[in-house]
Amino acid sequence: MSFKSKGDQSSGSFVSKKWSFVLCLACFCAGMLFTNRVGTVPKSKGIMRTTAMEAEKLKLISEGCNLKAKEEKHVSKDIIGEVLKTHHAIHTLDKTISNLEMELAAARAAQESILGGSPLSTDANRAESSRKRRYLMVIGINTAFSSRKRRDSVRATWLPQGEKRKKLEDEKGIIVRFVIGHSATTGGILDRAIEAENKKHGDFLRLQDNVEGYLELSAKTKIYFATAVTLWDADFYVKVDDDVHVNIATLGETLVRHRKKPRVYIGCMKSGPVLSQKGVRYHEPEHWKFGEAGNKYFRHATGQLYAISKDLASYISINQHVLHKYANEDVSLGSWFIGLDVEHIDDRRLCCGTPPDCEWKAQAGNACVASFDWSCSGICKSADRIKEVHRRCGEGESALWSATF
Repeated sequence: MSFKSKGDQSSGSFVSKKWSFVLCLACFCAGMLFTNRVGTVPKSKGIMRTTAMEAEKLKLISEGCNLKAKEEKHVSKDIIGEVLKTHHAIHTLDKTISNLEMELAAARAAQESILGGSPLSTDANRAESSRKRRYLMVIGINTAFSSRKRRDSVRATWLPQGEKRKKLEDEKGIIVRFVIGHSATTGGILDRAIEAENKKHGDFLRLQDNVEGYLELSAKTKIYFATAVTLWDADFYVKVDDDVHVNIATLGETLVRHRKKPRVYIGCMKSGPVLSQKGVRYHEPEHWKFGEAGNKYFRHATGQLYAISKDLASYISINQHVLHKYANEDVSLGSWFIGLDVEHIDDRRLCCGTPPDCEWKAQAGNACVASFDWSCSGICKSADRIKEVHRRCGEGESALWSATF
């Protein structure tokens, strides 16, 4: 009996342990499952929250960068705008200063003339009224005391006389004058002869500061431009020799095409040899300045006819006391523009030959501005031949009066 009771106790104890193990295992699995569920969910939410926060931060940073970029772009545009405004203001100020310098130079020249007791020219009394209007061009015909026949031949051909010359000034804005200085003996017979001729024709520009002479041509050219820009407000200032034939209308039409350009130098550009040999024509005493023997000059317009814009004429007027003079006036003029921002315009119609050259070109519809013989640096025996040149190569009087500039 006691044995049975002991067996029953062993069996109950064995079952209890087995089920205890199963129960423990089930509890462990349940605990693991519960732990994973509880641990995983918060972790996922934390990641999502972190990702959302980071995205928000990135968005804010991105928007901040875009805003900063927009602000920088706006500031950049403002800076560029201010730079452009400053550049425009400087340009306007520079132009104003340049105009004031021109006016000052003109006033100074007029004052010196008055204090000296001698007018710049017979036009001096009308200088103030003349400067109130704008002319197309002033043509200065370089002449000498001994060139009376040449002047008369020019008056008889391409230069209008009397009321027609006045009409040329009033309607076309073109001033034409023979340019001459004075003799070594002021008021002598040569000066009186010019005064009498001027009284008859009224077509001279007298340069009181210039003594006539071939070796003084560079000084004469400088004084001519300084005087002309003082007396007349024009777009262009032209110098031509008295043994050259000129078609005024064709010259005007040529210059008008360059009217809006600043600092223009127009002519037949050349670069001739620097002649160091003494005794030859066009000898250059300062040949050593141009380098080795056999060198050529810088490009410059041939002296028979050339034109410069007003700003260059004003530059000569303002700086005339420091501009160097070489032996040849065309070289001198070209040297004054070295270092300046000047446009050199090479127009071969300003240096045509005499008939048949200019005649053929006229027939082909390419009328010449000026005609002369290169061998003579002008029309050979011009007083006798210029009428023939005018007949065969002249543009005709109607061309001048019908031209619009």
